[in-house]
Amino acid sequence: MSAFVQPQRQSRVEWLQLLALAGLMLAGVLFIYSATHARASDPMPWHKELFIRQMFWCFAGLGLGAVMCLVDYRSLSRWSMVGYWIVIVLLVVVLIPSPFTTLRGGARRWFDLKVFLLQPSEFAKLAFIFAFGNFLSRPVEELRAPGIFFKALGLIALPFLLIMKEPDLGSALIFIPPGLMMMLVAGVPRRFLARSIAIVGVLAALFLVDILLAPPGWWQLKLEDYQRHRLLVYFGKDFAPPNASPEEKVRAQRLQLEKSYQGRQALISVGSGGWTGKGWCNGDQTSLGFLPPGAAHTDFIFSVIAEEKGFMGSVIVIALYSVVLFTGIRIAGQARDRLGKLLAVGVVTLLFSHVFINIGMNIRLMPVTGVPLPLLSYGGSSVLCSLIAIGILQNVNLYRRSY
Repeated sequence: MSAFVQPQRQSRVEWLQLLALAGLMLAGVLFIYSATHARASDPMPWHKELFIRQMFWCFAGLGLGAVMCLVDYRSLSRWSMVGYWIVIVLLVVVLIPSPFTTLRGGARRWFDLKVFLLQPSEFAKLAFIFAFGNFLSRPVEELRAPGIFFKALGLIALPFLLIMKEPDLGSALIFIPPGLMMMLVAGVPRRFLARSIAIVGVLAALFLVDILLAPPGWWQLKLEDYQRHRLLVYFGKDFAPPNASPEEKVRAQRLQLEKSYQGRQALISVGSGGWTGKGWCNGDQTSLGFLPPGAAHTDFIFSVIAEEKGFMGSVIVIALYSVVLFTGIRIAGQARDRLGKLLAVGVVTLLFSHVFINIGMNIRLMPVTGVPLPLLSYGGSSVLCSLIAIGILQNVNLYRRSY
């Protein structure tokens, strides 16, 4: 028998995953329609309808995901560091004020291409997974060297810090779970990982103490006001300092009600849906404007689904994500080489992090962040990257070697 075995692609498409993917895309289009038409007074041109645009992004993403499957992932990995440095350059350029960048809500995260907005941080996640997987797929003996470990941390830290600068704390934090999980699976010594996690935990604890408990006048870490407010709301801390005057306390209470508004309305939406919901396009929270129109079809799309389709609809959505994730875990388990296993683990962890943070945000388990729900939240960059990520999983499955 020949020692060289050609990769076999027949019957390797993960159809169950694609079926769940189709269900999520359909749900995304339907509930974006519901969220944006609930209060619509004047009809818009069809090509400006957000649900139509979402359909376009889904078809474009499916095309890019299919293209991703045309070339063996081992061949693609040769260009992974080139892709990584390209997105690093884009993350630097997007921070520079210019006619091609846009400032929204105090954040500079998008390139304004006139036809649509491009968010490079989304593509940075995929480029990072490919580059990191290629970097870690070296012999295990090399991974035991402290120098290699610090280089790996540098690959995580560079996009993390640039995205924090935008600022976008939620997207920056997304890099940490895939990075740690890929290092664990690759065989990086657990003592390295344990020490790193311990250091991060201590820094996070000091960060929270500084934000939540530091007395007035004490030096505090520099954060955007909205980020500090979100943390204070999440931990239930009073906005007013202990020595505030009655007038300052009144102003602080008003600000606290304002900043906690979205989270409270999202939780009301989830709870008011009951078992079966109020019906598609019949959600009171959305139609009456309690759930902010600018966020209902993006960050809080899960609240719209929970109100209109209730507990059962929410369970179906979670079940569809579970199918995508567990089939991804199976692909990782069946991969015959380190690179394929690492890529699959990275993609699964990335998607899980998005789902966990977004749904957790809607039910007050997590602070409010701008992390989208894959394929359900409106957004071209998010949809494209989610479908390309699925294309990576399918690629690993298609081109895995048989022994």
